[in-house]
Amino acid sequence: MIKNKCATPAKDPENFKDIWIWLEQNDDRLSRVALEMASIGRKLSDKSGEKLVGILLADESGEAMAREAIEYGVDKVVYVKNPVFKHYRTFPYADTLGSLIMERKPNYFILGATHNGRDLASRIAVRVNTGITADCTEIDIDVTKRLLEARRPAFGGAILANILCRAHRPQMASARPGIFKPLDRMPGRQGEIERITSSIKEEEVVTKVLKIIPREEVDITTADIVVCGGMGLGKKEGFKMLEELANELGGIVAASRPPVDAGWITRDRQVGQTGKTVHPKLYIAVGISGAVQHTAGMKSADYVISINTDPTAPIIKYSDVALIGDAYEIVPALTQAIRKAKQDLKTKQPIAAK
Repeated sequence: MIKNKCATPAKDPENFKDIWIWLEQNDDRLSRVALEMASIGRKLSDKSGEKLVGILLADESGEAMAREAIEYGVDKVVYVKNPVFKHYRTFPYADTLGSLIMERKPNYFILGATHNGRDLASRIAVRVNTGITADCTEIDIDVTKRLLEARRPAFGGAILANILCRAHRPQMASARPGIFKPLDRMPGRQGEIERITSSIKEEEVVTKVLKIIPREEVDITTADIVVCGGMGLGKKEGFKMLEELANELGGIVAASRPPVDAGWITRDRQVGQTGKTVHPKLYIAVGISGAVQHTAGMKSADYVISINTDPTAPIIKYSDVALIGDAYEIVPALTQAIRKAKQDLKTKQPIAAK
């Protein structure tokens, strides 16, 4: 069905067409990042007029996922079916996708910069002899020149580099998870599903899946309320205080990079350029200076409250409300006030209707 071919430079870029995204799936379901790629892909497709094609490698469960992708904005899904694709493994995925790209010549190919996406993207780029811009925070298209404008922070976040791939195709980029919000699902939306049966046999795959051990990881990217702590807390125990506040608010605790590096909290809770991007309705920054590496991950929050001893800290300019003072005085008082307000609501007698 799909054969490997040697990669060659794209001497005829005008013959490359369409926007491809990788529809990453886990546990027989499309991952959230796949829906995020569908969102940015839809935007680029509408701007450029090129078709948005989702590439799905899965077992027999892929049929439902393909329909779901279309309802999230994809025009066409190429569903490559084989039991070996149930769980991600580097070589069958990279070989199949690399061959498909060489055969069909997409102009653009975008993947989520997840653990699997990072592994896959680089191997595909080598196979098809093109470049890739990794971990992008912005992606756009110059329609006139048909060039992908892949933007990512550089020099420690001091600048935003706009990287182009002029000579080779496809133009590839991996996008940081959490940056692009999925579109609203459109039930009943119509699109094309192309079904391909892969001929790869399990015995041909070098790596074997013996057991899947779920990783206990907190997803801070979907939280409506985030209480984030920095080194200004001074000690690991300060996060227990933030946990109490988050519990009262129905939110989740996160951190800037320094507390993570210090071992005060796990890396899955890190917000920032090298961590995760969050879009909460409420973001409370406690003891965080607000360096660009951190604000890159939270500046799209709807409402920001900062608690800091320094009235000139950069985080202040991102804040709707800034509380200047000792976090160990302000946070417990805030927690107690919220707890009391909730209790008052519970005990308040309903007003009788007249």
